[in-house]
Amino acid sequence: MDDIQDSDDAGQLNPGATGAASATHRLRSVLAIRPFRRLWGVTYLCSVGDWLSLLALTGLVTKLAEGYGWEGFALSAVVLTQLLPGILFAPLGGVLADRFDRRKVMVACDLARGALFLSIAFVGAAWWLFIANFLVGCCAMLWIPAKESAVPNLLRRPDQVESANQLGLVMTYGISTISGFGLYAIISGIPGYLHLTSDDVVFRVAIIAVVVNGLLYITSAVLVATRIPELSGRATSAKKREDAEDEVGFAAMMRDGLRYAWRTPLVRGLVIGMIGAFAAAGAVIGCAKLYALSLLGGDSAFALLFIAVFIGLASGMALAPRFARRLTYNRLFGLTIVCAGLSLVIVALAPHLWIALIAVAMVGGCAGIAFLTGLTIIGSQVEDSMRGRMVALVQSLMKIILGLSTVVTPLLVTVLKPRTITLFNHPMNVDGTRPVMFGAGVLAAVVGLIAYRQMDNRRMEPIFSELFDAIRGKSKASAGVLITVEGDTRQDTSVQARRLAEALRAAGHAVLLASDPDLDEHRLRSMLSTVDLAGVRAHALVAAAVRADVVEREVRPALDNGALVVMERYVDSPLAHFSAVGSIQPAEVEGLVDWATGRLRPDVTILLDRSPVTMPADALNETVFGKPGRRAIDNIEHHWRVQRLLTEMASADPDRYVVVDADGTEDEVSERVRTAVLPLFAERRVPEAQPVVETT
Repeated sequence: MDDIQDSDDAGQLNPGATGAASATHRLRSVLAIRPFRRLWGVTYLCSVGDWLSLLALTGLVTKLAEGYGWEGFALSAVVLTQLLPGILFAPLGGVLADRFDRRKVMVACDLARGALFLSIAFVGAAWWLFIANFLVGCCAMLWIPAKESAVPNLLRRPDQVESANQLGLVMTYGISTISGFGLYAIISGIPGYLHLTSDDVVFRVAIIAVVVNGLLYITSAVLVATRIPELSGRATSAKKREDAEDEVGFAAMMRDGLRYAWRTPLVRGLVIGMIGAFAAAGAVIGCAKLYALSLLGGDSAFALLFIAVFIGLASGMALAPRFARRLTYNRLFGLTIVCAGLSLVIVALAPHLWIALIAVAMVGGCAGIAFLTGLTIIGSQVEDSMRGRMVALVQSLMKIILGLSTVVTPLLVTVLKPRTITLFNHPMNVDGTRPVMFGAGVLAAVVGLIAYRQMDNRRMEPIFSELFDAIRGKSKASAGVLITVEGDTRQDTSVQARRLAEALRAAGHAVLLASDPDLDEHRLRSMLSTVDLAGVRAHALVAAAVRADVVEREVRPALDNGALVVMERYVDSPLAHFSAVGSIQPAEVEGLVDWATGRLRPDVTILLDRSPVTMPADALNETVFGKPGRRAIDNIEHHWRVQRLLTEMASADPDRYVVVDADGTEDEVSERVRTAVLPLFAERRVPEAQPVVETT
């Protein structure tokens, strides 16, 4: 097998990084997953259709409704008929996503949307346009929970959910927005290109835009039906839950979803935080125009405020993964809502436009982090059988709270009388927007604190020091580097890990050589001296316990001191062996390992790529689970499955892996490993007064 890690990527690796790789690396690793990449393309088609429909229907209704005198309300009517289904049908969409095949739900919704848009073009009546647009919104509310709840099942690891959400948001609100508006500009400009000015030509061009919109959804349905069969996949626990729920009705499933949201502290805190965040956002939207006037800026200030919000949102979504590496998602969500509320208080008190712009950008940044973090929590920590209903619940809350807040806020503003005050010799018009936004900021901060208390899973650790470290860019992870050596057999990994540690020490680095925690005979015997374990799950639990002990007592302290840590068979090899047995799901082992290690990920992974055909008999028959005298599946087919799984892991994360040909003598393989790894650390500064340690 060719090396997945090429020389250019290797030269760019930063050994001083603290765990996760660069944003480009993470996003590319997710896009390397073919089913997700295809779903990302489908998201592009549907999102282009969503944005194109907004303009196409608005343009068409102005032609159809000319005689009614309501052209000025065209955009509002189109938006309203698309948003109203979110209140009525989002819960139903969540139940459908959890009960039925999500791929079939998506195909049916896309076909329905395509047919409805084509019917708008053929009927050509304003009344049917609004009815069909309402039905399109209903289909969207059924489609979104099915798609969002299926995404985590397409990924290889739970920590990829955040990157997948980033890509989805960039596609939905970035690339597809530009494409949709650009496509409409091209279509609507056809009369000008052809120098045709008759009303009939303009009307037919508007019809063309609607037809193109329908064809986009039909294309999406075909792609989902034929190219992404993986969308039908469910986790084992979700399958069992789905079979049990076949006997109950939709109302019972909805009650179960609401009961789950209320009884689960994590989800309860998430819902409470979302309510506060959306209420504050609605208050900002309702006050924006009058607030701009209070800054004596007029329409230009109004435009600048919106630009600042969207710049903040984009920046927050881009920076969210960096903060997530320093704070847990559960803490980060509540804290960012608190920060958004406090920033909104600053906006309410801002005496000058530039102060307001900075504060508004801060609000947008915190909101972007909170939104992405909330989606990541749903995708990675909510069980698959409930995920669709939780996505639908968030969608419903977003539309209901935003709508109510946007309507109520202007009413509150009109109740309060404006007045002018002088602050630092600067006159400031204090109208009703200031106290309303101040109250919204306080509300968001309080709700964020409540959400934080509900979701905090590390109450014994002080939050302020961790928060200040995150703001300064200092990671809780160490200044050291974790290097893992993975392979099919312990015989290969133990030898090469030891020789790599010796080579790094010879180069002047402080090195900790940690033994294979899963196969540490001394610790396993001490733990199992009076217990006889036969099941795969029991051995996985014991292996995770030993791994957690090694990481907490030896690996993390060494990393904090800036050392290089070399560990054999850290995560990938045990995961591949347990998965190859077939009686335990990879996602279950991954979740167990993440919990045991505190999500500590290697900076560099050396994968020894060796054909099982060339392995000696004692290597093929070595124990898998660490129990002396017991062999798991000691045949060559098992080792082929293990090697294939390891290769897939490397393909999914090419920037972290260095794949080395392990066929040959020990000296030949160690030379290949040394040649591949040592250049990565050639410019690394050796920490002063660091001990050279080793464990066995």
